[in-house]
Amino acid sequence: MEKTDFRKALKHLYQPSARAFSIVEVPKMQFAKIDGTGNPNTSADYAHAVQWLYSVSYPLKFMSKKELQKDYGVPPLEGLWWADDMTSFTSGDKDSWKWTMMIMQPDWISGQMFAAAVDKARAKMGEPPASLRLETYHEGLSVQIMFIGPYAEEGPVIAQLHNEFLPAEELTENGHHHEIYLGDPRKTAPEKLKTVIRQPVRRT
Repeated sequence: MEKTDFRKALKHLYQPSARAFSIVEVPKMQFAKIDGTGNPNTSADYAHAVQWLYSVSYPLKFMSKKELQKDYGVPPLEGLWWADDMTSFTSGDKDSWKWTMMIMQPDWISGQMFAAAVDKARAKMGEPPASLRLETYHEGLSVQIMFIGPYAEEGPVIAQLHNEFLPAEELTENGHHHEIYLGDPRKTAPEKLKTVIRQPVRRT
C-alpha cells in the first residue's frame, strides 16, 4: 500500500524557501479545527485543543488505511492567529490572542469517518471542545516563507512581509496570519524549528 506524504505531495505549500517570500495559490482543503483564545504557552485550552486534534487525526489515518486502503502521514499542526487589537502581537499581550488550531485531513475523509474518530477519542478524553469540527478552508492567493528559529523571533520576518513585500507587490492582507509547524518543539532545538509563515492576500 502506497503511503502519501503530504509534505512532499504539496511541497510548494509545506516546504517554501527560507531565503525569499513566495506567492502561492492555496487550494480548498479540509481541516479538523478548534477555536480558542489565550496564550499558547500557558493556556490549558490551547494544550487541550492540540491534544484533541491529534487524538482525532491518528484514528482517521488508521481508519483510512483499514477501510479505504489509503495510508498517509498525519499532516503538521497549523494555526490561524488574530486579535481584536492587533497591537497585542507586538506588545506581547498573548492572553488576548485568538486562534484556530487545525490539522489538514485528506479530501477522502468523510464527515461520517470524522464523527467516528471523535467518538473514539471521546471514550478516552471525555467531551471534545465545542468548536471541534471538520471544515473546508479555501485560503487562495497567499504569500509565504519558511522561518527557521524560535517562534519568539518571527517578528522581524512578519514585519518585513507586511511592511515591505506586500506594498512592493501591490498586495494587501485578506485573512488571518497562518503558521504551519513542521518541527516538534519538544524534540527540536529552538534554533532549528521550521515554521511556514503564510499570509492570505488580495491584489490592490
